[in-house]
Amino acid sequence: MNKVYLLLGSNLGNRQLFLQQAIERISGQIALIIEKSSIYETQSWGKSDAPDYLNQVILLQTDMPARLILEKILAIEIVLGRKREEKWGSRTIDIDILFYGDEIINEPDLQIPHPELHKRRFTLSPLNEIASKFKHPGCKKTIFELNNELRDDLVVKIYNFEA
Repeated sequence: MNKVYLLLGSNLGNRQLFLQQAIERISGQIALIIEKSSIYETQSWGKSDAPDYLNQVILLQTDMPARLILEKILAIEIVLGRKREEKWGSRTIDIDILFYGDEIINEPDLQIPHPELHKRRFTLSPLNEIASKFKHPGCKKTIFELNNELRDDLVVKIYNFEA
């Protein structure tokens, strides 16, 4: 069984609902969720005029191949209204595979670990919450170490749910 970490993000519509719907679909179609980080509200990365995101990292345990997981999460994104119109564009849902066990996969449309995760506070903050001791197989550093070395200064804070 492989530990698989996924990053969920939404900055359009009912962001919290899109995260919840993605989690429900992932649980039903890929694997049960073992652990979830808090939900974080983050400034948009790469496109500063876009609305803020809600981000969350989830942990699954599965034998499903990484390629099949990718196919399933891309289908979930489409069902939840994701449109790929521009790089770093706003989206109802974005689901990224951060880690697939300690494997390194480098294919044109599938790169694991996610190639930018060690540079992004919106990824490392929730990941550090649930996997601080996990060692990045490429960087050979723990998530805690990567988080502490981070230079990204975007605002990332735990999301306060509106009642």
